[in-house]
Amino acid sequence: MPDTRTYQFTSPGLLPLYTRALRPGRSAPSSDIQLPRLSASLVGARSAGYNLTRYARVCGFAPSLNLPITWPHVMAFPLQMKVLTEKEFPLPLLGLVHLRNSITQHRAIGTGEPLDLRVCLGEQSRTSRGIEFELLTEAIACGDKVWEECSTLLFRIANQDSRKASSTRHPPEMPDYPHQQTINAPADTGRQYARVSSDSNPIHLYAMTAKAFGFPRAIAHGMWSKARVLATLQSQEGWKEGPVRVNCHFKKPLFLPGQAQLQWQAGPSEWPFQLVNEKGDAPHLSGSIEWLQA
Repeated sequence: MPDTRTYQFTSPGLLPLYTRALRPGRSAPSSDIQLPRLSASLVGARSAGYNLTRYARVCGFAPSLNLPITWPHVMAFPLQMKVLTEKEFPLPLLGLVHLRNSITQHRAIGTGEPLDLRVCLGEQSRTSRGIEFELLTEAIACGDKVWEECSTLLFRIANQDSRKASSTRHPPEMPDYPHQQTINAPADTGRQYARVSSDSNPIHLYAMTAKAFGFPRAIAHGMWSKARVLATLQSQEGWKEGPVRVNCHFKKPLFLPGQAQLQWQAGPSEWPFQLVNEKGDAPHLSGSIEWLQA
């Protein structure tokens, strides 16, 4: 049975957590590793402030009386870091890849509304690429769950079968959506997003720091790309208020500076979308917006 640990905070500090993330000395995890049942919570988190205003500007959200749907993810980021940098957590933080993200908002959250936040590790599985696991986050207001998120993360473990599969895999045919809009990602996008989200992974900051991890240039945060897509779609005709779920699959990196094309189809209850490169032949991310019955 994996360890079960729960941590409660007034406000976890990020500097010591980044120090933990960079610490050396962890041995390579085995493929049959079992992740511990770690969780962390924060009661009465403030949901408004100057950082929210800057976040909305960086991601392109229009002024509103309600929070951007992706903002509770930023509020919970210190708790997520706490869980993923605990000594009992056996995987190196800088070796994790964000594969998928699903956010369900059960109702609009008013700007300034206090939230109780909880983060925990969810299900894990062994795939051909390595160890995949869920990082679950929820936001509670007045005793009701108003927002929840499931991030699926991967720790790569290379094997001969996975290398053969990747060399013979053909990319799926990309859908053709009728609506399109250009998304610009300036060179300092990663640094701007890091300032407002506290997510300072070096692969997003500068070309020099990204090259240390095998990237030719800095790449945009996946959650910035998702937020930027949502900010654009919310301004389109036909967008509806109400309970909503936004699923997203992260694919090829968006190098900075860069330009991408947001493509989508507007339907009565679901909007599929994709963010593709300038040539239109490779996706940076794909997903869907699904309106739920109240």
